[in-house]
Amino acid sequence: MSEIDIRIEGCSGRITLNRPAALNAATYDMVRAVEVALDRWRDDPAVALVVMDAAGDKAFCAGGDIADLYASGKAGDFAYGQRFWADEYRLNAKLAEYPKPIVSLMQGFTMGGGVGLGCHASHRVVGETSRIAMPECGIGLVPDVGGSLLLARAPGRLGEYLGLTAARMDADDAIRAGFADHYVPQADWAALIADLCDTGDAGAVARAGKAPPQGPLSGLQDQIDRHFAHAGLTGVVDSLRTDDSAFAADTLKAVARNSPLSMACTLDMLARLRAPETTIRDALDLEYRFTARAMEHGDFLEGIRAAIIDKDRKPVWKHAIETLPETAVSEMLAPLGKDALSL
Repeated sequence: MSEIDIRIEGCSGRITLNRPAALNAATYDMVRAVEVALDRWRDDPAVALVVMDAAGDKAFCAGGDIADLYASGKAGDFAYGQRFWADEYRLNAKLAEYPKPIVSLMQGFTMGGGVGLGCHASHRVVGETSRIAMPECGIGLVPDVGGSLLLARAPGRLGEYLGLTAARMDADDAIRAGFADHYVPQADWAALIADLCDTGDAGAVARAGKAPPQGPLSGLQDQIDRHFAHAGLTGVVDSLRTDDSAFAADTLKAVARNSPLSMACTLDMLARLRAPETTIRDALDLEYRFTARAMEHGDFLEGIRAAIIDKDRKPVWKHAIETLPETAVSEMLAPLGKDALSL
């Protein structure tokens, strides 16, 4: 069976990610297939809306399939990754700007590239098993696929916290942070999809919504805002170190695992994107400045080695938090000129 199932059901264009054994990790071919389908359905009067879901119970999409990215980067082929990210980001922009409703149903893990697929939809559904996160700093990247814009728009300094710690959001947290819109119990998803396909009415999503169980982030906002409002990575870390709370200890432990360069660039990016007039295209352009350089000049290959290849969980990052030069951030986020992202 295909790794992605694309078809028309009733009034709906249907996209089902179908790699449950791989937690529906998105391959390059899957990304391209989704884009082709969206382009085909954009002006098709038979398609009133798009419904995107995934096979299996464990994940909507746990991220991108990065094996080929690592192999090409280790071989010195940085162009392959740049082409992959550019194509993926073009899809993210199309999802965010699509003229027809898109309904995404995100069970289990939705991380990284999965956020790019599901969290730019116009009607984003989560359920009791949903766990959404942006864990890129742990592999030497920055929150990308347009996720940086979602983080920048999150209440207070919640975006900085989520980006630097890779904390997993349940349904309530995801709605609070702006990564989802509606909580629908997963036992009701089949009926909701049938209703959408029969009627083409995206309003069915809100009508099916319920109040989610309260998530843990609701009680942490004050502490998050206090520590993550400080300027720069060292400011955040120094603030956490003066706090003897369990929250501060847990947060420092999470931050210590990640690439200092990635975290510092993430904070810089979110500060730039916080202005209300910023768009998905602004975010993707800024993200691509980093990812286009990530293999050659960043920590990406080392992060993948430690997390996925050797699995020793002992990455040797290029910099320490205390010795990271400011120029390293500005160099990773400098405009790319003629090589800039084109959407």
